[in-house]
Amino acid sequence: MSKRLVVDPITRIEGHLRVEAQMDGNSIAEAYSSGTMVRGIEIILRGRDPRDAWAFAQRICGVCTLVHGIASVRAVENALNYKIPPNAQLIRNLMIAAQYVHDHVMHFYHLHALDWVDVVSALSADPKATSDLASAISNYPRSSPGYFADVKKKLKTFVEQGQLGIFANGYWGHPEYKLPPEANLMAVAHYLDALEWQRDVVQIHTIFGGKNPHPNFLVGGVANPLDPNSDSAVNMEQLAKIGEVISKMEAFVDQAYVPDTLAIAGFYKDWGAIGEGVGNFLTYGDFPTGDTDDPSTFLVPRGVILDRDLSTIHDVDLHAESQIQEYIDHSWYDYSVGDGKGLHPYDGETNLNFTGPNPPYDQLNVDGRYSWLKSPRWNGKAMEVGPLSRMLMLYASGNAHAKELVDYTLRTLDVPVTALFSTLGRTAARTLETKIYLDFMRGWYDQLIANIKAGDTRTHNPDLWEPSTWPKKAQGAGYMEAPRGALGHWIVIEDQKIANYQAIVPTTWNAGPRDHNGLSGPYEAALKGHNLAVPDQPLEILRTIHSFDPCIACAVHLTGEDGEEKLQIKVS
Repeated sequence: MSKRLVVDPITRIEGHLRVEAQMDGNSIAEAYSSGTMVRGIEIILRGRDPRDAWAFAQRICGVCTLVHGIASVRAVENALNYKIPPNAQLIRNLMIAAQYVHDHVMHFYHLHALDWVDVVSALSADPKATSDLASAISNYPRSSPGYFADVKKKLKTFVEQGQLGIFANGYWGHPEYKLPPEANLMAVAHYLDALEWQRDVVQIHTIFGGKNPHPNFLVGGVANPLDPNSDSAVNMEQLAKIGEVISKMEAFVDQAYVPDTLAIAGFYKDWGAIGEGVGNFLTYGDFPTGDTDDPSTFLVPRGVILDRDLSTIHDVDLHAESQIQEYIDHSWYDYSVGDGKGLHPYDGETNLNFTGPNPPYDQLNVDGRYSWLKSPRWNGKAMEVGPLSRMLMLYASGNAHAKELVDYTLRTLDVPVTALFSTLGRTAARTLETKIYLDFMRGWYDQLIANIKAGDTRTHNPDLWEPSTWPKKAQGAGYMEAPRGALGHWIVIEDQKIANYQAIVPTTWNAGPRDHNGLSGPYEAALKGHNLAVPDQPLEILRTIHSFDPCIACAVHLTGEDGEEKLQIKVS
């Protein structure tokens, strides 16, 4: 039997992801992705008031602090035909965009950059040469030789005292690290700066939503009222603070995040031909500028791109039972209709009649059931969701801003357009869409201020809260382009209570197991063909999986085929 390489868990913050790679020498012949933790929020929601669903559904994730709340309230509003005021739409867009900027910057510097940046190498960097490099790529103010000398001294102290924390057990010195010491020191410095920067960014959620994580929401609008002269509402002082925060976000993204991405990518252009995936891309769309249920008003279009063909965008209908279906043939679930059949979320089932293997175990039974994730499909096809899907959709739909950024990036890196469909393209797309949404934030903010000055302070529809006016049965779909991709919540309401509730999250689209036809999902497809320079240190696997930004915990264990632990990485 050929060697099976096991990385378990490849995780971040919460949830658990196991990857098993069937090796052919040092090359991955086949890969298998397994979600090893069951969620079950859908079961908890049954029988509850639909207006309260968001508070439960938002706890599906502790990383995306608002996305499930937005998808949930949109599902209820869609089912009951609730319309929200323009101010509520602007506030939601600002909160969603703030989530993108915060999430993407933190992911790049604190989770994904470490797959490309050799932290220990920074100890040999020359602060003056680092300053010259940083000044050559941007006008970021913290670029003096003295600043980088201080960062190097701090890093040296961490190493000598054994206090490296997240840096402690990385694959430092791995032959696939290509950055010079000065670029590594610059990245470490910006890593530390981003920790400080993110404390300001969360204030947008705390002002508009009352707290972070998990800000408050309201079916029919937003929870916090607007009143320029009140201390008990969002007033002009708080709105001015939001304007200041947007300026700080713009400065860091323009002066650090975007230049750093291009600088680091320049050393890894070969990754523009690695890690493609399934070649199909799905978006639900987001950032409405009009009716929430009218995709023609969305900044990010709704649609599907098939087989990398950017000339055609296929329509997506969240309600069509023939389009979106979930299969469980390789999942630890049971359907009343049996295997081999997909269910649309309106008819979806979360039946926990199967149990996964009890750890520790050597290998997954990949011929049978091997994941707590289902296998979502659009018209029977596996779909990638996330930043790359959104940037491709913007590019294909003729968005001028997206086209300018994508073409500039391809020219700067001197890579072909096919590099978009790769690990490198996926990482670059995350940075580019951050720039796009941040640029739109200023316009939404200015429009909100203009509305308030014109006397419009409405943030919710007060006439929508009488259940006696509801139909006996209703169903609706709530969408959200979460940072990690297309997120959908589907609700069925009967007699004013939730009869069924299903969520298909981005990582389910990307990390789901094979379906009834043996078709791989994006993670499994993207890893196939990877060559590992040092199989006991599978840095290449981390690079591609992290380019999707899965929700994972901060520890990695590497085991051999016999279950023997080869390497352990923990964060204290």
